Amino acid sequence: MLLFAIVIVAFAYASVGFGLKGRLPSGLFLYVGAFAVIVLAAHLTVRRFAPYADPLLLPLAALLNGLGVVMTYRLIQAGRNGNPGCNCGTSGTLFVPMSTSATLYQILYTAIGVGCFVGVLALIREPRTLQRYTYTFGAIGVFLIALPALLPSSISAVPGTGAKIQIRLGTFTTQPEEFAKLALAVFFAGYLVAKRDVLALAGRRVLGIDLPRARDLGPILVIWGVSLLLLVSESDIGTSAIFMGLFVAVLYIATSRTSWLLIGFLMFVVGAVVMSKLFSHVGERFDIWLHPYTATNIQDHSFQLVKGLEGLGSGGLLGKGLGAGAPYYTPLAQSDFVFTAFGEELGLAGLMALLLVYGLISERGMRTALLVKDPFSKLLAGGLSFMLALQVFVIVGGVTRLIPLTGITTPFLSQGGSSLISSWIVIALLARLSDTARRPAPRPIQDEGLTQVVRLE
Repeated sequence: MLLFAIVIVAFAYASVGFGLKGRLPSGLFLYVGAFAVIVLAAHLTVRRFAPYADPLLLPLAALLNGLGVVMTYRLIQAGRNGNPGCNCGTSGTLFVPMSTSATLYQILYTAIGVGCFVGVLALIREPRTLQRYTYTFGAIGVFLIALPALLPSSISAVPGTGAKIQIRLGTFTTQPEEFAKLALAVFFAGYLVAKRDVLALAGRRVLGIDLPRARDLGPILVIWGVSLLLLVSESDIGTSAIFMGLFVAVLYIATSRTSWLLIGFLMFVVGAVVMSKLFSHVGERFDIWLHPYTATNIQDHSFQLVKGLEGLGSGGLLGKGLGAGAPYYTPLAQSDFVFTAFGEELGLAGLMALLLVYGLISERGMRTALLVKDPFSKLLAGGLSFMLALQVFVIVGGVTRLIPLTGITTPFLSQGGSSLISSWIVIALLARLSDTARRPAPRPIQDEGLTQVVRLE
């Protein structure tokens, strides 16, 4: 399966070269060879440290990662060597402001991500050891997720968006929220293992649903307040939704109470609507979502969303082919709107295939949650799987106008290091958890066929 994923990546890379220049790209063997060596090293690590891990997780992640590298290469080639497109708008501003070394950097980020994958498998032999540091991970997660809001806008704000989600020091940029989500997933799993019996108690029954007791609403109210604070202070709807959704999902897995899902969903929707009325930068996201084609919005706010929708529409069912479209007309096509870039060149069929790959990763993670016996591992596997699925839903729903647009990345596909590295850590944790769940129990001594003779004197 891993070799099949590498072949697909190589074929996609070659297709970009033929679409742009009518020949194989010059860096085909270099980039694909380096990518193959990196993911094969990950495979050897799995065989050494987690031999019973789910066999689909690594090939699926490698396929998405490789296609992300291919799209990075495709976007930086826009407007050069015969591609009949312009890589700039009427103002002369670059829509895809990446250097010609972006593909090389993406391969480097892949190597770092796989290095973290190897480190997690080598260092964490039993997932339950993470439970000992539940509140430490909670403190780290809160600190990382709040850090951009505490820093000056010159360091933390994304130019042209107003969202404070990064830390920029010179040419180095990182997004702490990507690693904060991992720490908070561990914290939520450890916290709810200890508190699930109390939170599972039922109070009043309304319309056939057992509501929780009023005294047990404290944790979800705290998380709700923090998510709204993120929405207001950092103008980051995506992270706010994932933060709230992750806690509610793990809470549901821990208690099996549907009422927690309904309460969490209603609380976030009501809070977001109220915040949109009180704060203009939040209301702007809703206005863009509801009225993207008004002249004022297109000129000032919704140009990016409209160009992404046009790209999806022009792709049709089968797409224009890799290298034959013009995804570079959409601002941030390499990160927030990479899904529309794939939609323009691979069409609806290609997008459905990508969503199927994400769905398979989440399904294998959920299967692991069902198989593993340790309560903490069960909650962690379920939380990580849901977090990945929710992140894909939030960004895909935003660029297709299903929900208000958010500024989060598409796991594995978006250009950049923080998202890619954190996504590989998620796969490593799921691999470790699945290895624990699928590992056969040791055979009893009686099954070994050994007989002990005792002589009494």
